[in-house]
Amino acid sequence: MLTEYLRGLLPRPSTVDVPDTVLEATARVDPDHLTRYARVCGATLSGPLPPAYPHVLAGGTALRLMADRSFPFRLPGLVHVRQRITVRRPVGVTEPLTVRVHAERLVPHRRGATVDLVTDVLVGAEEVWQGRSTYLRRGATVPGAAVDEEPPEPVPATAYVVVPNGIGRRYGAVSGDRNPIHLSAATARPFGYRTAIAHGMWSAARCLAALGGRLPDAYTVEVRFVRPVRVPGRAGFGARFDGTGGVFALSAPTDDRVLVAGSWA
Repeated sequence: MLTEYLRGLLPRPSTVDVPDTVLEATARVDPDHLTRYARVCGATLSGPLPPAYPHVLAGGTALRLMADRSFPFRLPGLVHVRQRITVRRPVGVTEPLTVRVHAERLVPHRRGATVDLVTDVLVGAEEVWQGRSTYLRRGATVPGAAVDEEPPEPVPATAYVVVPNGIGRRYGAVSGDRNPIHLSAATARPFGYRTAIAHGMWSAARCLAALGGRLPDAYTVEVRFVRPVRVPGRAGFGARFDGTGGVFALSAPTDDRVLVAGSWA
């Protein structure tokens, strides 16, 4: 992955567009890697794969696509702002998987421009999992008008999530995502951050782990990374359930501002 990340540092053509490339790879779960992931994210090792783990499993394939010069943005400084995960059925740890990744939907954002990376995970011909990751390049310009997002729904915190010092390096080691904004304050400052910020997918995985056994066998999770989760620190966690799904949030412990907002159904 280091070679791919270094390729991702190279300048991009002046014409910004989304490549029509589709990359495919086979994958099998390494039990040792899954154990390290579970320790970092607080996920359980019993039963099927944790819901956010296929994102990590497909990380090398996604990085190859993003590192290519046809991808519209260089890797350093990209910010993960939204994530959708669709679990179509529980995925067994020993199942042989096929991963397909493509990019689409390059659109304006009030802070720049975003592009979506779509990951499909299949067992044979059956799609069992899909992820849609939206990445922001601050200051980029593309044609069109940005769409305003609804304010995130606050959820009263009932517990706290500890954000340990070095969690960006630990999650980067298991995911391969070594974006400098996550690694240390020194490497994050050139990109406009006072401290390192946690990976969005670590925050999402930590929230999903906190929901425990309340998630059904098939569902879609929508997550917005509203404000940076600073490293180190802590965040309030709250969740509300209804008959068909629910909402959850991480919030700042000092003023209850929403940091991460999510829902599932």
